[in-house]
Amino acid sequence: MADYFSPTVIQPTTPAADITPLERLLLSHIFNAEGEGEELYFYADEGPADMVWLDRHLIEAALAQSPAGADSAAASFVNEQLARVPKDNVEIELDVSDAYWQFIFQDIVRRSPSLHYVSAVTAFTCSKMRPDGFGGMAILITDTAVHRQIHQ
Repeated sequence: MADYFSPTVIQPTTPAADITPLERLLLSHIFNAEGEGEELYFYADEGPADMVWLDRHLIEAALAQSPAGADSAAASFVNEQLARVPKDNVEIELDVSDAYWQFIFQDIVRRSPSLHYVSAVTAFTCSKMRPDGFGGMAILITDTAVHRQIHQ
């Protein structure tokens, strides 16, 4: 059986001050996140996560600490997911397979005084030499659009 991977790098680094607590919580579970001074470097060794499991109290705390009234893809997504599960569920399973992270980064770019775009570069690799297992993708995220270019 072949294993498919999609290591991904987000560039440039993202100013930590431009990320809400909820966005940081979600992005740091979808990607690996490393601090570089006052900025965060997001990457994924095998590919961005499709599913995220978080304690409800962490989600609710991050949501409460994020600016109220801000039009946020992260807040809309999380509120929608929380409304679907019983209030006594301690662990919340979030399906982020629809690339919600792209819209989270778009919100960050929209608010940021210093970021004009974010790019995600992905390599498609495979543990076996399969003809469909290699290629790549580049995504350019601006304040108004998400552009994808895929090559297989």
